[in-house]
Amino acid sequence: MQTNKTKSEAADPAAEARVEEEVAYLSKRHRVSPAIVQEIIRRIGTSERSAVEREIRKGMARR
Repeated sequence: MQTNKTKSEAADPAAEARVEEEVAYLSKRHRVSPAIVQEIIRRIGTSERSAVEREIRKGMARR
């Protein structure tokens, strides 16, 4: 089931571009796929860099 974007997300392509740049940066820096970064962002509910990096590190520690 796909969720609908809110009006503010759909109306602001600049914010969407920043999130995509952030996903690309984090995936390259931590050597994980962009899909993993997007899944972490979806699961934790924020695209804040420090929170996403903490979750990536927790996942790396499990491997």
